[in-house]
Amino acid sequence: MKRGKIKHYPIDKKNGTKNILLTGGSSFFNDVASEMITPLLPFYITALGGGGVALGLISGMREGLSSLFSLLGGWLSDKSGKRTPFIFLGYFISIIMRFILATVNSWQYLIGFVSLERLGKLRDAPRDALIAQSTKKHGRGFALNQMMNTTGGILGTLIVILLFWKLQFSMKTIILVAASISIFSLIPLFFVKEPKFKKTRKNIFKIIKSLGKNLKYFIFVSAVFAMANFGLYFFFLLRAKQITGSIVIPLGLYAIFGLVYAVFVIPFGKLSDKIGRKKVLVAGYILFFAVTISFVYLQSLIYLVLLFILYGLVYALTQSNQKAFVADLAPEEIEGTSLGFYSFVIGIVNILGGLIAGLLWNIGYKSMFIYLSAVAFLALILLMFVKEK
Repeated sequence: MKRGKIKHYPIDKKNGTKNILLTGGSSFFNDVASEMITPLLPFYITALGGGGVALGLISGMREGLSSLFSLLGGWLSDKSGKRTPFIFLGYFISIIMRFILATVNSWQYLIGFVSLERLGKLRDAPRDALIAQSTKKHGRGFALNQMMNTTGGILGTLIVILLFWKLQFSMKTIILVAASISIFSLIPLFFVKEPKFKKTRKNIFKIIKSLGKNLKYFIFVSAVFAMANFGLYFFFLLRAKQITGSIVIPLGLYAIFGLVYAVFVIPFGKLSDKIGRKKVLVAGYILFFAVTISFVYLQSLIYLVLLFILYGLVYALTQSNQKAFVADLAPEEIEGTSLGFYSFVIGIVNILGGLIAGLLWNIGYKSMFIYLSAVAFLALILLMFVKEK
């Protein structure tokens, strides 16, 4: 295969939409469980004695360590000609680690087991490659999966508010309930009928080397953006608690963020299919810059609601469309590895971004948000030089 040459195989029209909905169903149940745990983590880690660096580390490590396995999962699925077994294994790992997570008693162990739980992200690149093989409209396909994912997250957040606020469950008990719910994520996978595709014989390093210059550059730009947007809602939640003096209000704000994300992710995915990924991503980067700089100055509950709404729009504009852009630029026989490499780079950068943000948070929240807005502005400038197909 020539360097940068894009080759796509026929789309599975018979099972394509069904496969997207089934993998979306797995994502739904997984994220009900995941988002019962995620919004509690910043409060859990501070309750166990962790500070800003610990918070930044757990924000980055949740994605960073798991990114290596996303890359490995993508390559193995390309090499074996199978996607579903690796998707199943990834969900299974997450389920086991969530049960173990309910037993921890220190912030160090919490960081360790949260990171190990993210090894389940082995599933992401094979799942994303399966979605890319299921439809020509990558923006809509990835957005549909993300919408189901995020809808599950909203339900999970509402459940955790009920359990924590009304029923006064402990954080450990809530994690145990979440782990039990996540078992249902395995069921839809038994009904997926994945399309055939040509296996790759290349090793992982040769594949990465063969990626086109434009794809590599876009992954670089996405990495710069990830230096600022690395799971930043952890700090948003903690800042909301500082302003309101409540844990329940930040959980409600997180639910609003997820609702906005779920409502707009498909329209923005379709929009990127129509007008191009780059224009939609530019809008997302600009909006993210506005959100981070606003957190420096705005401190009332009304403004917090507005900023969480805008941050939901940022995710709807950027998250699935960045993956769709990678799928656009990658040859199909190495689509899994390409998406895995993208996840790997973003994940590694997330660790560094989280640590830097955590150090700046200890100095002062204003310093952190000013730094993040500067990085976002740099990513916006770099994005202008990306070429679409």
